[in-house]
Amino acid sequence: MKLRARPLAYAAVLLGVALWFAGRRANTGAPQAGVGAGGVRRPVPHEPVFVRADEVGAPINDTIAGLTMFRGNATRTYYGRGPVPRNPIVLWRYPRRPMCAVSWVGRQRPVWCGSGWTGQPAVVEREGGVEVIFGAYDRQIHFLDGATGRERRPSFRTGDIIKGSVTADPDGFPLLYSGSRDNYFRVIALDRPRPTELWRLSAADAPQPMWNDDWDGNAVVIDDYLFEGGENAWFYIVKLNRRYDERGLVQVAPEVLVRFPSFDDSLLAAIRDRDVSIENSPALFGNRVYFANSGGLVWGLDVARLRDSARASPVFRFWGGDDTNSTIVVDEQGMLYVAAEQQRFNRRGREVGQLYKLDPRRVDPLVWGLRIPRGREEHGGVYSTPALFGGMLYVTTNSGRLLGVDRDSGIVRWEKPLPPHAWSSPVVVDSVLLVGDCEGVLHAFDVRRPDAEPPVLWEFQLESGACIESTPAVWNGRIYVGARDGYFYAIGDR
Repeated sequence: MKLRARPLAYAAVLLGVALWFAGRRANTGAPQAGVGAGGVRRPVPHEPVFVRADEVGAPINDTIAGLTMFRGNATRTYYGRGPVPRNPIVLWRYPRRPMCAVSWVGRQRPVWCGSGWTGQPAVVEREGGVEVIFGAYDRQIHFLDGATGRERRPSFRTGDIIKGSVTADPDGFPLLYSGSRDNYFRVIALDRPRPTELWRLSAADAPQPMWNDDWDGNAVVIDDYLFEGGENAWFYIVKLNRRYDERGLVQVAPEVLVRFPSFDDSLLAAIRDRDVSIENSPALFGNRVYFANSGGLVWGLDVARLRDSARASPVFRFWGGDDTNSTIVVDEQGMLYVAAEQQRFNRRGREVGQLYKLDPRRVDPLVWGLRIPRGREEHGGVYSTPALFGGMLYVTTNSGRLLGVDRDSGIVRWEKPLPPHAWSSPVVVDSVLLVGDCEGVLHAFDVRRPDAEPPVLWEFQLESGACIESTPAVWNGRIYVGARDGYFYAIGDR
């Protein structure tokens, strides 16, 4: 159930944002392309920052062995640990019967099976083994032994399907963070006989909830702060206050420090609808957190003062024109790589393109933009998150193309055909590019020469031929991935 809007509180938030923009740069009728010449703030010596440049491409915490979140770190640039299988077979499949449940879409009651976008599992080494954790369309979070596929602990049930990726605590606390379509984002303890909910955040907990109550984004946890956006169009920063009690059990006492609206009157007037949900996952660099909404608006919040005043200020704003569900990827220079859908087919989307690079230090931040048409599909553009490797971006398109794009120039160096729709996000481990497609095939390409057309190493076909929408996780010679046939797979060498 939605809460009633609190007009005065909501107006105060939007007034503050409006005054900030008025003092930075005049608006020309449509949302501003960029604001300010600041960009990623250069820290003074010894000033703490949330994410340093040398952490791009590395795990979020190198003292915890594992892939703890979607794309492995806060810049979304860590893809796992090899080796990658060379002669892959299915080592195990879970469960015995397909994972399926009904979830309403408008007035329809479709049955959803398996796992889908984004659906990348968390893979964590602990207690002498590997634990694989994922949310699925059977409304449950599952905890499996990576070696055998057997359940390591009981599943955790939610009230609706789980579309996004879960986050295992990157600092070693026995905690899991996950959203669901049942209206709630949860913090779950894993040190009890059964996974136990410690706290939940309702999507109705906003001055003016928009769109719907799903939680698709994958949370980032850094320095006891949790960053997450909801499909209610609001962005949250939560102080977790993690600790252990006198019995040695993990506890949290979360405080919601920031509720930030990802929309304003200018955006709503430009897009002429209210589809402004946040479905992508936040990315951080320096002392900024970046995210976008389905109205095509990219935000950057300065979080440098979180520690002393619990404040986050908007310092970057760019309107790309169309639905942006893909997660922003950040390179070591603080450049942003943004992928968008082609859904509204408006002028701004044609001007900017559906894959573009932003330099948040510039007044006009658009470095380059690439148009990605719909082909024979109803919608064009990109639903997956690009993979950053060397000087290249690897991206799959809704129309069924795998593109190798020069990240400096935006030039497409090569492309390969895939079946539509291609929503699984590519990953690169040990110079092997892995891509899942919607005919149940995992493709492996050799990208040791990143700008050259990569040779095929192998192609592995699931027996069911089911669509692979989820993003694969690579860890210690195994590939873990779910498919829309209702099953989850471990794939590796015999």
